[in-house]
Amino acid sequence: MAVKIRLTRMGSKKRPFYRIVAMDVECRRDGRALEILGFYNPMVNPAVINLEMDKLAKWLDQGAEPTDTVKSLIKQVKKAAA
Repeated sequence: MAVKIRLTRMGSKKRPFYRIVAMDVECRRDGRALEILGFYNPMVNPAVINLEMDKLAKWLDQGAEPTDTVKSLIKQVKKAAA
């Protein structure tokens, strides 16, 4: 079972926010997640990114592959924390 760390869309029409989740590769975008790792709200200024780094590290150690968008969000969180 291959696992990706990716975004799943939540919210209403034209007011999206996203959950950052660990999910099986073969599941659909809004399918059942293995674990919720955080959220991303691009609708506020500045955008809110909340990531649970311990859960993220656990999944990365197990071989989960983040998508390009999630990689950029992780970089932003690490830059803000430093």
